[in-house]
Amino acid sequence: MSATPDNTLTSPERLIADLQRQLAEREVELAEAREQQTATAEVLQVINSSPGDLAPVFDAMLDKALRLCGADFGALRSFDGAAFPVLAVHGLATHGAIKPEPGSALGRLLRGENVVHIPDVIDTDGYRSGLPSRIALVQNTGARTVLWVALRKEQELRGAFIIYRREVRPFTDKQIALLQNFAAQAVIAMENARLLTETREALEQQTATGEVLQVINSSPGDLPPVFDAILDKALRLCEAFFGSLWTYDGEYLRPAALRGMSSSYTDFLRTGPHPLGPAQQRLIHGEHVVHFADVPAGEGYRSGDPTTRALVDLGGVRAFLAVALRKEETLLGHFVVYRRDVGPFSDKQIGLLKNFAAQAVIAMENARLLGELRQRTDEVAKLNRGLEARVAEQVEELGRVGRLKRFLAPQLAEMIVSQGDEKILESHRREIVVVFCDLRGYTAFTETAEPEEVLDFLHEYHGALGPLVSQFEGTLDQFSGDGIMVFFNDPVPIPDPAERAVRMAVAMREAAGQLIAAWRERGRDLGFGAGIAQGYATLGQIGFSDRSGYTAIGTVCNVAARLCAEAKDGQILLSQRVNVALKASVATEQVGALALKGLTQPVVAYNVPLVGSQAAFRVIEGGAPSA
Repeated sequence: MSATPDNTLTSPERLIADLQRQLAEREVELAEAREQQTATAEVLQVINSSPGDLAPVFDAMLDKALRLCGADFGALRSFDGAAFPVLAVHGLATHGAIKPEPGSALGRLLRGENVVHIPDVIDTDGYRSGLPSRIALVQNTGARTVLWVALRKEQELRGAFIIYRREVRPFTDKQIALLQNFAAQAVIAMENARLLTETREALEQQTATGEVLQVINSSPGDLPPVFDAILDKALRLCEAFFGSLWTYDGEYLRPAALRGMSSSYTDFLRTGPHPLGPAQQRLIHGEHVVHFADVPAGEGYRSGDPTTRALVDLGGVRAFLAVALRKEETLLGHFVVYRRDVGPFSDKQIGLLKNFAAQAVIAMENARLLGELRQRTDEVAKLNRGLEARVAEQVEELGRVGRLKRFLAPQLAEMIVSQGDEKILESHRREIVVVFCDLRGYTAFTETAEPEEVLDFLHEYHGALGPLVSQFEGTLDQFSGDGIMVFFNDPVPIPDPAERAVRMAVAMREAAGQLIAAWRERGRDLGFGAGIAQGYATLGQIGFSDRSGYTAIGTVCNVAARLCAEAKDGQILLSQRVNVALKASVATEQVGALALKGLTQPVVAYNVPLVGSQAAFRVIEGGAPSA
């Protein structure tokens, strides 16, 4: 009986203690999470406030990582393909690059591992086997527990985040995850800096290219300012201390521009021309780029070539980059930039110098062409003087063509003038086909519309129908308000004049239909009709010297005009003679015999029916189409 009360009393006390312990653990975890979130936010703020400047970003990351992971010291290193140079370090004296040893932690990162965690450096095979990096790590820093986390962009190793403890105390999973998060932020910062650097370099290169092109444009034929501008830009963007641009005459290379060279080396060049060095010979033999990262170590210097010796001993050159100036396969010269430090030029710098070399070739080619142009100026002037008489003749000829084009198709006018035979325009008699067309409702339209509105409409109307006269090689007799008269087969005979006339009238009906539809939407009730007749007429020029025209006179013209007047909206009325001449090449329908004003006998007329959908025209009366 006595045991039960003790157990009953004890259980609540244990439960409370357990809950208090759990609450304390949660509070600690919450505090750690808040601290981690704060640290992450602070690092991101540093990244945003230091675009392209990695030093403060890496210092902030390393400081937060050491504090939150409870580490004593650490380092953040990049990877250049061969070694791990330091980017940031806290608590360590070393700042040099580390080359990974086989079996080392950095070597394991190179083989693809993302995390290397050593709880106790001394208790490893590497330390026991005397691996130099492990021995030095313990002896020089006192490190016992170490954590390496790889910095990767996709699968490419960019560096490593390393933190150390001087006591044997493994890092927790949370701390490892936290360092991985910092590593991811470091990669983001590195990528941002890379992109920003590339953008800045690209902008600088574009600006330099634009400035050089501006000099080329402002100095046509004047090469020294162009070469000076190119050298200035190339030296700055390629991080070189001096440069030169040489021209080649097929035998010798001669300096065309020099920048930043020592006086002793400049004096040496002035004593030239000198024998070609190994680099120049390679360019002459077809190479486009010659690049020496270490000139003294090259064959030319070791063999005692005087040009290469002077370049090193007098000019202080250790590395140089030469790019050929070529027009197609012809060598025009070469472009060279130099450095006093041993080391290669980057691919971007080589590409940039190639671009500048291309601009130099453009300038040289422009200067050559300008020289040739100036040389031929006198010849052209002589030719111009000889052509003045011919030009005067051509002006007169163009004037005649212009006058003829007012009533003839352009090709006919040019043919008549080119043959020099304008006698065909004199009065004569010939069988022609006459087309007369005008608008239905035009008179009512002009009575109610403002003059400006009428002119606007006529401008559209004539602009749409006028070009069709030339297209079908007709001869324009007149524009009279809405009336247009065109005839075919004169002054130059043409095949199938009746068919051409009908097809032109059909094209005019279609063009006019589009305009009429638009004007009907504005409340203007207009329509289109045409009449076509065939017969003999008297043709020739009328007017006076300053203003003349070409016209046809005869019954055929009256018949065409009367058929047009008789045509309903959308009709193209043909005389029987035109219908026979078509030989069924165009579908027609018989309208019947029409009594036309001014003619004693009725005229049998035919209509060219509408084809397809032409909403601008009303339905017309007529018989069935004839094939």
